[in-house]
Amino acid sequence: MNKVFSFFKSMLSEAEGVISSKRVIGFLGFLCLAVTMIMNSFTDINIAPSSDLVEAVEFITIGALFGTSLDKIMGKKSN
Repeated sequence: MNKVFSFFKSMLSEAEGVISSKRVIGFLGFLCLAVTMIMNSFTDINIAPSSDLVEAVEFITIGALFGTSLDKIMGKKSN
């Protein structure tokens, strides 16, 4: 169990070991979208969330993960 926690901590952390809020938001958004897709596979369309809400979570997730990648590629400016 300790290995699982250390895996998630390393996955959501930057190189310095600090947990990145963008990675956490991206991961939580991905989980929400995955759960929504699984739930919609087994339920009627009447109880599905609105498509606008799903799109909003999708854009937030893409933006968070893209921002993390962009920071890694471009590098942070040092003062």
